[in-house]
Amino acid sequence: MSHSLTNLLYHIVLSTKDRQPLITAEFEDRIHQYLGGIIRGQKGIALEINGMADHIHILAKLSQNKSVKDVLRDLKADSSGWIHDSFQTLRKFSWQTGYSAFTGLPRVSLRFTLGFTLVPASRA
Repeated sequence: MSHSLTNLLYHIVLSTKDRQPLITAEFEDRIHQYLGGIIRGQKGIALEINGMADHIHILAKLSQNKSVKDVLRDLKADSSGWIHDSFQTLRKFSWQTGYSAFTGLPRVSLRFTLGFTLVPASRA
């Protein structure tokens, strides 16, 4: 085989610093879209992005040519800067140190398992 292929689905969780409920309905759609754009810019595919006011869940395929830690470092840094510039009331926004990233479940199982998490309470 002359090519390397992967098909890894990552369930990524990012929390706001001190779990502050800052990602409100007013901001969430734009933040989710921006996060998806960053993942695309890193040669990945954001399949689902959702969460609650104090954390975000991302279901994504990431490029095999970049480490998870590098992609998530850039995701957090770029999105924090954009949030500061875009939303006057979120100038002190930051992500909590670290992240969670899991693989191993087929997409259907992951969507079923996370069904309640991926649909915010305001949309359930």
